[in-house]
Amino acid sequence: MSLTGTDAGLAAVTFLEEAVAATPAAHVPDCLREARQQLAAYFGRELRAFRLTYDVARGTDFQRQVWAALRDVDYGHTASYLEVARQLGNPGAVRAVGAANGQNPLGVVWPCHRIIGANGTLTGYAGGLWRKQWLLAFEQPAQQAELF
Repeated sequence: MSLTGTDAGLAAVTFLEEAVAATPAAHVPDCLREARQQLAAYFGRELRAFRLTYDVARGTDFQRQVWAALRDVDYGHTASYLEVARQLGNPGAVRAVGAANGQNPLGVVWPCHRIIGANGTLTGYAGGLWRKQWLLAFEQPAQQAELF
């Protein structure tokens, strides 16, 4: 994963297909150090909700509303694109919700992987559908209990 941000906050979390050289520690803003620690805790099953500062300058008002709604979907749960559209007071905006979800700059942190089709199917994911499936399985409490 690649983390991008400024002194003001985290701006992007993206999946990488190959490892890249890390930025020297002296040049990493504190917000990125915190994001890295929280992501490590999430993947270590020690954290279920992120508490970070953000510096996301892009996005339309609608996209920002969708991205805010993503944060309401709790760990281990899913919501459909239709449910998000209804939550925003616009049930006809299912495709627009999907498009905004696909433009989410903070994958995993703003959990767009938890948004699925109304019939329960997994639909597109910017990080790859296999990652979405993996993240959803990773968050399932029943599977976690089997590990211990």
